[in-house]
Amino acid sequence: MNPADARSLHDGDLETREENLRLLLARAGEGDASAAEALRALVRDYPDYHRSLYSRALNRASVFGDDSLREPLLAALADTRYNCQAWAAMGCAAIGAREAVPGLIAMLDHPQDMAREQAVIALGVLGDASTVPALVPVLHDVSAGMRDRAAEALGTIGGDDALAALWDEFENRRYYRIGHIASALATFTPDIIPRLCAAAESKDADQRYWAAVALGSTGDDRAVPTLERLMAHDRGSTVFDGMVSVAAKKGLRTLRRIQAAIAARES
Repeated sequence: MNPADARSLHDGDLETREENLRLLLARAGEGDASAAEALRALVRDYPDYHRSLYSRALNRASVFGDDSLREPLLAALADTRYNCQAWAAMGCAAIGAREAVPGLIAMLDHPQDMAREQAVIALGVLGDASTVPALVPVLHDVSAGMRDRAAEALGTIGGDDALAALWDEFENRRYYRIGHIASALATFTPDIIPRLCAAAESKDADQRYWAAVALGSTGDDRAVPTLERLMAHDRGSTVFDGMVSVAAKKGLRTLRRIQAAIAARES
């Protein structure tokens, strides 16, 4: 590591150091080894640096993070005095530190919303199926953002337990708007499609509405006949005045966009 790179995060006022950090991140992103090592030193010796530098660096942890940061990130995850646990969670997710799972579960009760949110995101990224029971209650959180993150995490983790929790929320809605549940269920394609098509026959217009949203998000042609039927013939409306036919029409558009994006990537 170039000594000047290390000094650049210690010398000068905070604004100057933040600018130096921005430059180091840019260089690290271009493959500069000295810049990357200076950033890793910041994370390893985090109590010696301003919290603003630490948090800004870990917003881009994927640029420079490696296995050498596991212990200092775990330490920061538990360090309530330094008060950067949310960013430590980001770092743990970026380097795949599964050892962080117990600490991340403990953070689900953190008093700071951002820390809780980043803990949920990290648990999803790490993909440990044992965390599903801890994430399920977050589907009922008073914060819509937390509910969204929990559903996304469960969809990413996958497995029977995660699917069961999401399906229970789909069938027994605690909130009127469950787009986050529909999106998460779509990640269980193709197995989820028959269940969603059956739900699209429900007497409950709200359930048909969200089944249409979820089917569109699968990007799977097997969903098309059901969506076309709902679009053409279903005149039901939800408790929030959403039309099932409109959801189906939008679902078909979403499905085609997903297919086009996949085709573009493959070509």
